[in-house]
Amino acid sequence: MATTSRPLDPGPQAPAHRRTTWPRLAMHYVEMVLAMFAGMLVFGGLRALLGLTVDFDAHPGAHYLLMATDMAIGMAAWMLLRRHGRACTLEMCAAMYVPAVLVPLVWAGVMSGMAFMTAAHVLMMVAMLGVLLRRRREYHH
Repeated sequence: MATTSRPLDPGPQAPAHRRTTWPRLAMHYVEMVLAMFAGMLVFGGLRALLGLTVDFDAHPGAHYLLMATDMAIGMAAWMLLRRHGRACTLEMCAAMYVPAVLVPLVWAGVMSGMAFMTAAHVLMMVAMLGVLLRRRREYHH
């Protein structure tokens, strides 16, 4: 009768236990959103103090890109602090910029600035979720 033993440390590529994976992924998603808000408040506030802002009504696309950069810096800082890999961090930050594909709709007058901003935030959250699910084994800790 042959028996198999499971290693004590299955390594980073081993699948996470089903019961713990989804709550941990959800917690990571919440952490990313909080880090984005922190980045937006800190860096956006700093830019405002320095007079480096762009008027939303005149340039909603540029305003969004600056805000996405503020959020990406906050999120990247948190992810690197939590020892996530650079590839994971870059992919999650890239999700912030996915909504930029909608900017030509604003330029063409098909979409208002406020509709763009709403759609951009929804699309950004969906893009982040896509990255999270794509790399779920790396984000479950």
